[in-house]
Amino acid sequence: MVTRTAHTPVLLDEVLELLDVREGGSYIDGTLGSAGHALAIIERAGRDGRLLGIDRDREAITRAGEVLDAHAERCTLVHGNHANVADIAGEHGFGKADGILFDLGVSSEQLDEPARGFSFSRPGPLDMRMDKRERVTAADLVADLDEEVLCRVLRENGDEPKAKRIARAIVRARERSALETTQDLSDVVAGAVGGKKGRLHPATRAFLALRIAVNRELSSLEAGLEAGLGILATGGRMAVISFHSQEDRVVKRRFSAHAGRWESLPAGGRVRQGEMPRVSLVNRKPVRPGEPEIKANPRARSAKLRVVERAE
Repeated sequence: MVTRTAHTPVLLDEVLELLDVREGGSYIDGTLGSAGHALAIIERAGRDGRLLGIDRDREAITRAGEVLDAHAERCTLVHGNHANVADIAGEHGFGKADGILFDLGVSSEQLDEPARGFSFSRPGPLDMRMDKRERVTAADLVADLDEEVLCRVLRENGDEPKAKRIARAIVRARERSALETTQDLSDVVAGAVGGKKGRLHPATRAFLALRIAVNRELSSLEAGLEAGLGILATGGRMAVISFHSQEDRVVKRRFSAHAGRWESLPAGGRVRQGEMPRVSLVNRKPVRPGEPEIKANPRARSAKLRVVERAE
């Protein structure tokens, strides 16, 4: 039986099924968070199973340790970046993994803590760092980046259609006074694009784009995918839950590159074109939460789960 925690892990049943968690297996949760997925995985892996949990947020490691306390002898928790999953796994005796999970994005605890500066709906310092050891904050970016670079960050990271207008408004606003709080930035963005219209707050994409830039999330994800696939055992699986289109594009592209394709040769026969290690796609279309889960946990609405299995 899976133990449910106060934290609501997204697509939990689907992750356990598609990750094919087995007794005695060795598993890595590269984005540990509050350990909702990790707890279910280690329980299903049984007394001979092992879990390596990694998170960029030191506070998450503390929370996870409390959740996993009953299984502490079989769990190793590390404050680190999933981009370095292969190095971390090697340092802690996890040679080949039977399964790896990345649950991307910001945790509820981070969003709900105003001091972390992730949310425009909770006034606080304009921070957005997942790892407080990092020096650059969102306030630094809006203070230092020129208009052209700001525009590119907003467009490429946040798919913001009004990126140019917002970037210009930020530059003008900071000439008057520094943008130091989430409210400061939210007001500037809302003023640039108009008041709240539709389901999304006008600052949603801008906050997403800056958070991705502060934490270098897309480059970390790409590095983590490559490193993770490299330490999967043959038959092992990697599952990734993404929450926005930029992440999902990276996951889909990298998984497809390793799945490869077969091309016919002019002289007969076929040859595989693709990157190593070779994987097969467990699900060709992403798994999405059903209406009951979305109703119980609205933050799950945009989640997409993709899974691959290492072939060799």
